[in-house]
Amino acid sequence: MSQPAPQPPAPEASLVLDEQAIDRALRRIAHEIVERNPDLARICIVGIPSRGVEVARRIASNIETFEHVRPDVGVIDVSMHRDDLRLRPHLPTVVASHLPPDIAGLTLILADDVLFSGRTCRAAMDAIASFGRPRRIELAVLIDRGHRELPIRADYVGKNLPTSPAQRVYVRFRSVDDSPDSVWIDKE
Repeated sequence: MSQPAPQPPAPEASLVLDEQAIDRALRRIAHEIVERNPDLARICIVGIPSRGVEVARRIASNIETFEHVRPDVGVIDVSMHRDDLRLRPHLPTVVASHLPPDIAGLTLILADDVLFSGRTCRAAMDAIASFGRPRRIELAVLIDRGHRELPIRADYVGKNLPTSPAQRVYVRFRSVDDSPDSVWIDKE
């Protein structure tokens, strides 16, 4: 039985990546992580809720398929470390963070769906600091859309997607959104 075609999340949205393209991008990121980190026992792929957690799980699963070693997967909640709490009409939902008990000596690879201003990544690094000091922190993102407000860049990128600041990027995962895996962008 074939999968239903993904439906646009907004009337003027255009499909950027379908399920197969997302899978290829995450497999490529997994290969790059293996190349840069020969000791897979010393890495933990840490997802930023909500879709970053799915990105982390899929990267770890790909690494396990290639190398027969599954890296640790963690979750880091950034809700109370954001610098825009006063600007939001509602407080964000807090998700429990899960990291290895001792992160000293580990390389933590933050995983998220979209990198935009860099502020979520900064909040994630602040949250990690409350758990200890890892050996290194790297960043893996499915989409890098530019427009950084902080000096942050991704180490691993699935797709660079030039956008205007006003455009919106939508990432959908079946496990999170109950719709086919896809990435969409609003038309300008």
